[in-house]
Amino acid sequence: MVVLTVVGLLAWPLRGNAQPAGRMARIGFIGSTARDSQATFVDPLREGLRELGYVEGQNYAFEFRWAEGKQERFPALLAELIAIVPDVIVTTGNRPAMLAKYATTTIPVVALAVDDPVEMGLADSHARPGRNITGLSGAFQGILDRRLQLLKDVVPAARLFAVLANPFANPRADIEKNRPNWERTLGVQVMVLEARGPDDFDAAFATMARERVDAVAVLADSTFWTHRARLGELCIKHRLPSVWGGAGYLDAGGLFSYQGDFAAMSRRAATFVAKILKGTKPGDIPFEQATKLELVVNLKAAKALGLTVPQGILVLADEVIR
Repeated sequence: MVVLTVVGLLAWPLRGNAQPAGRMARIGFIGSTARDSQATFVDPLREGLRELGYVEGQNYAFEFRWAEGKQERFPALLAELIAIVPDVIVTTGNRPAMLAKYATTTIPVVALAVDDPVEMGLADSHARPGRNITGLSGAFQGILDRRLQLLKDVVPAARLFAVLANPFANPRADIEKNRPNWERTLGVQVMVLEARGPDDFDAAFATMARERVDAVAVLADSTFWTHRARLGELCIKHRLPSVWGGAGYLDAGGLFSYQGDFAAMSRRAATFVAKILKGTKPGDIPFEQATKLELVVNLKAAKALGLTVPQGILVLADEVIR
């Protein structure tokens, strides 16, 4: 169990009253990566708030804390945010949301891009979370199956795929349980490799080269995001077609991204924040399942890899990088 101790904070009453007129609301935001992810999460949240009548610097202010891909920083950063007692805290990803669960039962939390909130213990039910946490789930059933199918479509003769994961964010056991189904439906073997940080990258790709891996699925993670350029370069160096969990990962050599639209999720989160600022308790705001998936194809990477992306995939793509 993750335990985060913040002395004296649990005595604060759960905010259920509307923001007093004329007082500037404070919105805490804990980002898993660095400030360069603002375009993905923060800017759409700002836009959504603006549409609802909230203007930064006029009636609300952000308090940012950035983990910069370092998982160990989350507890201290979250403690800093809780200490200033913001009106609401917005988190991105599973780990900060879980830490918030243990850190405070009083300050409202809007959790973005988490897995099933009931299974995680963040909510009593999707319809009535019942606690101080609500938000949007980005867990799409079978999404990794579809990513691997994209690789099979572009490398039909493939015999071995790799799944590269940071075990802090994507435990190996959770991945392994799906491997028999992937191998049966795709007609390939699948190996799972772990990398906790950049010191593990070269060894992981050396293993892929030794085992003659045909393509790799790189699972989304804040550490991988921070070092995405290095990972993309390794994919090109080893001539590995790759699929990722977010369009922003494709900067340096990723071939495909198939993931929920994080920007759309963040824009929608503004509605949750506004309701809380107006006095609605988060436990009364249903958790929502994000519905928009986004396929991005990087033709620059395809050219570097000497691959031709099937027209059927290009037709389905939401964005094509040329």
